[in-house]
Amino acid sequence: MKLSAPIHVLKSKAKDLKKSKSITMAEALKEVAKSEGYSSWSLLQSKAKDMFPKTSEEILGYLNPGDLMLIGSRPGLGKTTFTLQLLLQAVKEKRRCYFFSLEVTHKDVASKVADLDENIGQNNPFLKFDFSDEISSQHIKEQTNDGLVEGSIIAVDYLQLLDQQRTKPELQVQVKELKEFAKKKGCIIIFISQLDRSFESKDKDRPGLEDVRLPNPVDLRLFNKTMFLHNGKKIFTSPASFELD
Repeated sequence: MKLSAPIHVLKSKAKDLKKSKSITMAEALKEVAKSEGYSSWSLLQSKAKDMFPKTSEEILGYLNPGDLMLIGSRPGLGKTTFTLQLLLQAVKEKRRCYFFSLEVTHKDVASKVADLDENIGQNNPFLKFDFSDEISSQHIKEQTNDGLVEGSIIAVDYLQLLDQQRTKPELQVQVKELKEFAKKKGCIIIFISQLDRSFESKDKDRPGLEDVRLPNPVDLRLFNKTMFLHNGKKIFTSPASFELD
């Protein structure tokens, strides 16, 4: 059974219940657990670990409406291809998906999509591409607002390019706007991200948020799910730490 929201969100819901109903935190947690189909909070917590994806194909099911996800790696490790795989998997579930890119060309993406699934063409009604130089938080909202339904996915390629033009709002402002938009519309927004070159010289076996390249500042805590591609593995660091080959 999949939780309706991550553990930390359910805890916040329990805190609100505690205040609104003047009950103890233990009672509020139990009430939230029951609403999720579990008899106690401790049982819900123990079962939550079983809900982590065990294969790449299960990652889509790990994403909840309202999620802001960051997928990062050094260049050439497949983060764009993997993101497209998630979108194509969602398209097969009849979810509306959007891919906005300031980095790759239409031709490059068309080739990748054809390689990944020759049955999903460029004119699929559930999959839209946008390679405009005008891509920003406002542009993304305008282009998707009327077509989004709960569970729709928006992918942005890539994070560090959103405010490259000085005429566009600061990166922090844009990410906050899109986070609010995701919550309001019940969609999932995935940001592809570059990592600093300095990571390669560090004695580390895995990247972390501290390795995300930030030419302009943004609070990375805005992303409630983060995943890095490294050494052939998919490494989640938030909201829990685990690896997939």
